[in-house]
Amino acid sequence: MSAGTVTLLVDNGSLQPAAPLALRRLAAELADRLGQGVEPVSLLHSSGISPDLLGGQPAEILFPALERRLAEGVNDFIIVPLFFGPSQALTVYLPDNVARLRRKYPALQVRIAPHLHAAADLRLARMLADQVRATMDKPASPVRVALVDHGSPVAAVTEVRNELARELARELGDAVAAVAPCSMERRPEPAYDFCNPLLADLLATPPWPDSEAIVAMQFLLPGRHAGPTGDVADICRQAQARHPRLRTRMTGLVGEHPLLIDILADRWKSVVR
Repeated sequence: MSAGTVTLLVDNGSLQPAAPLALRRLAAELADRLGQGVEPVSLLHSSGISPDLLGGQPAEILFPALERRLAEGVNDFIIVPLFFGPSQALTVYLPDNVARLRRKYPALQVRIAPHLHAAADLRLARMLADQVRATMDKPASPVRVALVDHGSPVAAVTEVRNELARELARELGDAVAAVAPCSMERRPEPAYDFCNPLLADLLATPPWPDSEAIVAMQFLLPGRHAGPTGDVADICRQAQARHPRLRTRMTGLVGEHPLLIDILADRWKSVVR
């Protein structure tokens, strides 16, 4: 790897200050693990946050960040995606815009590391299982676990969620009554039925309304959807209001688990020559 190579840890982006602050923490931890600099940037959105809410340091958006560094003479980049699966952000938006930028800067070299989930790599499932166990009462009667992601228009991304649910069920075994995958939201057209069930619908489907349910958060960083005041928490509160016997608790986020840095480091190493 060239001494001039810049590594960028890239998330989707958020207008909530907690997200870029968490991304910066992960980038610093990954830099410590790799023994070299890692810069946090977002694909979209985060530059709209006031720097006053980010310790005075503005959040960066990926392609303006690349162009600024290219103008300074940096041409070689490694992008480490903070994405669970093959989102269109990685398969369409990122390569299309890299190609566009290369027309202006022909020397541009970008290596994109793999997304987080990989076949036969059970670390994500183990992380989710750790968070479920940390959320369970001890001793506890078996609970039901809803593994919830945002909901994607890409079937392959939803299959990552479904595979994680199967792996999570194997990790938890008899400690839980069931593990079910679900989406926070989805597009309404029938073509996106693969996202089903929605979390709200799952919690309304017997025997869930009479259960203790742990909502396992397949979210990486805090923001509008995740966290104690986010959309998932609102769905849980509304479900409990409709079903008085239902009790829900949310796990921590995947980005809070220390094993995530191991996965990110391995993904980086996979593209380093």
